[in-house]
Amino acid sequence: MTISKLTVAKLTSVGGGQMARALIGGMIAKEALSPNQIAVIEPTASSRDWWSQTYSGCQTSGTEASGIVAAMDNADLVLLAVKPHVMSHVFENEAYNFGDKLVISIAAGLQLGTLVAGVGHDRVVRVMPNTPSLVGEGAAGFCCADGVTPSDVDNVEKMLASVGYVTQVSESQMDAVTAVSGSGPAYMFLLIEALADGGVAEGLPRQTALELATQTMLGAAKMVRDTGLHPGQLKDNVCSPGGTTIAAVRSLEQNGARAAMIDAVAAAARRSRELK
Repeated sequence: MTISKLTVAKLTSVGGGQMARALIGGMIAKEALSPNQIAVIEPTASSRDWWSQTYSGCQTSGTEASGIVAAMDNADLVLLAVKPHVMSHVFENEAYNFGDKLVISIAAGLQLGTLVAGVGHDRVVRVMPNTPSLVGEGAAGFCCADGVTPSDVDNVEKMLASVGYVTQVSESQMDAVTAVSGSGPAYMFLLIEALADGGVAEGLPRQTALELATQTMLGAAKMVRDTGLHPGQLKDNVCSPGGTTIAAVRSLEQNGARAAMIDAVAAAARRSRELK
């Protein structure tokens, strides 16, 4: 997928951890931004070294006031890539001058109202990414406060598309996004593990079973994405009358696999709402 350049001169990331590395690395790889347009505020020296060594031209600073001011001054876009419990410290620190900059938060659970109050304006976007963004196969949902412009939305979409799939939703739908794609990788990992365990139980070596299960999950997902067919249709295409697959599907249905997954999503969404 070709990603066009962001229409910002400078991006500053508050936090330089794994998700910031994924998002910014994706944009640099797709040439949506260049390293000399990036500044990273990061308290850990080893992490600052990683940024400097990986992306020559990237500006890094610690969390001393002078470093924060220097990184924030020229930024058009600020990425808030810190843990939710750290965000209050950012908002309370006067060195973080958000002005009227576009602010994107990837802190799980922090609602737009909290972010707008902390930043001091409503040009704010809340994003729920997921960990497969680290390998360029992410799935993210985002919602916008009232001050976000169409140009801002375009930049957000370019950022997130550089590491996978992106969709805009209402804030009322963000708990569902969290439950489906935010927490979803864990469900898929569990399924891969269980499928591999089944192979081992039937006599396959552990590594062989794991590789077969992993590739099967990957291939099935790509078929849904690339063919545009409903997953039910793709399932039916594999289920020959009286064959092995329909026997397995029957067992899955008898053991409540479909209901268990639906209930898992509901439980995650419920917990997401409780954490606000």
